Amino acid sequence: MNGLLKGKKGIISGALDSNSIAWKVAEKAHEQGAKIVLTNAPVAMRMGEIKNLATKINAEVIPADATSVDDLTNLFTKSQEILGGKVDFVLHSIGMSPNVRKNIGYTESNYDFYMKSIDISALSLHKMLAVAHKQDAISEWGSVVALSYIAAQRAYPFYGDMADAKATLESIVRSFGYHYGKAKKVRVNSVSQSPTKTTAGSGIKGFGDFFNFADAMSPLGNASAESCADYCISLFSDLTRMVTMQNLYHDGGYSWTGVSMELMEKLGKE
Repeated sequence: MNGLLKGKKGIISGALDSNSIAWKVAEKAHEQGAKIVLTNAPVAMRMGEIKNLATKINAEVIPADATSVDDLTNLFTKSQEILGGKVDFVLHSIGMSPNVRKNIGYTESNYDFYMKSIDISALSLHKMLAVAHKQDAISEWGSVVALSYIAAQRAYPFYGDMADAKATLESIVRSFGYHYGKAKKVRVNSVSQSPTKTTAGSGIKGFGDFFNFADAMSPLGNASAESCADYCISLFSDLTRMVTMQNLYHDGGYSWTGVSMELMEKLGKE
């Protein structure tokens, strides 16, 4: 289907480079007719290639620290000025753990780092929604999508305090989704994606082995960044108007597979 987002306006956070899910979402949203504002933290903008994406899709970029209410207030204010009205969709693709980056084990977590993980990866969604709610910046029947991971529900030793952050993120999706739905018919969902070969994901210790494990476990294989972008576009569109407060698995069936025959056969040969 074409033109799913024709006439819609949106804010997409987290596009770092062409491997980013947010990057793919921005490209797809543009293809489907949307006008977009891109945003990322100032440090990520210096490291990444977001300006190349902005040129490609004719979008403006507004730097914003997603942990700063002042920066988010500026983001929504300027976005509405640039786009000519309220936004119809928002992608929250924001996550970072200093503990994981520094290879500090979960049981030895540095608590200052831990709080930064929660603030950056989860509370940033609450702050974003709170600012938008206060400004009435999202149109009725608008859609907010946050990217999550199944470690919010299950133990993955290598995922560290990011698991706690994602669990908090999904709780905010439900709680704020209720309030925003009642007030303005705005829907809020999270997408729990397969392990994906993004710049951030690939930096996790042992990621390659786990990527292959998840791919072997999933009856459809791992979902790519591009297919995740397609799913996000469907959630931004009017086709999913009655879907809210959900954590939606986009993982090729991994989340509901106990064990795959492929892995059983592989283990049997070892």
